[in-house]
Amino acid sequence: MTAIEGQVVAITGASSGIGEATARLLAERGAAVVLGARRTERLDHLARDIRDRGGRAIACATDVTRRGDLERLVGQAVAEFGRLDVLVGNAGIARIGPVSDLDVDGWDAMIDVNLRGVLYGIAAALPVFRQQGHGHLVTTVSTSGLKIVPTQAVYAATKNAVRTLLEGLRQESTDGVLRTTAISPGFVRTELTGSIDDAQVREEVRRNMDGFGIEPEAVARVVAFAIEQPRDVEIGEVTIRPTVQG
Repeated sequence: MTAIEGQVVAITGASSGIGEATARLLAERGAAVVLGARRTERLDHLARDIRDRGGRAIACATDVTRRGDLERLVGQAVAEFGRLDVLVGNAGIARIGPVSDLDVDGWDAMIDVNLRGVLYGIAAALPVFRQQGHGHLVTTVSTSGLKIVPTQAVYAATKNAVRTLLEGLRQESTDGVLRTTAISPGFVRTELTGSIDDAQVREEVRRNMDGFGIEPEAVARVVAFAIEQPRDVEIGEVTIRPTVQG
C-alpha cells in the first residue's frame, strides 16, 4: 500500500514521453489513470497494456485546445471511478525559433496548447475538486522559463505564464482544498522536438536530448513524489534536469 494507491489521476499528453511514463508509474503504484491525448491509437494501446498488467486505465481522446475535451476527460474520470484526485497537465509543444522569424502561427499554437490548455484543465477540474473537498493540479512547466536563451523566447513566455498562473492560484487556494505543483524539467528524452519546424534548431535540441537528456521516468518519479505527500503538504515547484545541463 502506498499513498498513491486508489487515487484517480487524469493525465494530458499521455500518449508518449513524460505523460506515458507517469501513467505507467502511477498505475503500477495503484492509481486509476485516465489517459488523455490526441493520438488515440497509442493511447488505447497504453491503456490496454496497463490493464493487462493488472492496473486500472481508460483512454479519452483529448485535444487540450478544446475546452470540451478537458471537460470530457474530467467527466470520464468521475463517471468511471467516482472522483478525480489529480489532474496532471502535461500536454505541450515547442515551436521554437528566433522571434525575428515571426512565426505567428507557431506562437498561437504554443499559447493555445501550453497556456490555454492548462487553463481549460483548471476550468474543468476545479469545480470537481471544490465539490469533493480536495484536488491536486500537477503541471509540467520547463527550465526554459528559468534560463532564457535565444530561439526559446515565446516558448519560455508560455511556460512562465503557467508558472505565474499556478502561483496565483495557489495563493487564492489556501483553504486546504487545492494543491498545485509546477514541475520544470530540463532536457528529457521525449518527442517534443517533433513540434519544432526549424530544422537546424530541431537538430540541435535533438542532439542535446540524445547526448545528455534524462529519461521520462525520472520526471514521472517527481510527479509521484508530489502526489504521495499528505494532503496538508504541498510541493509547490520542482526543477529536475540532467546533472550536466548548464
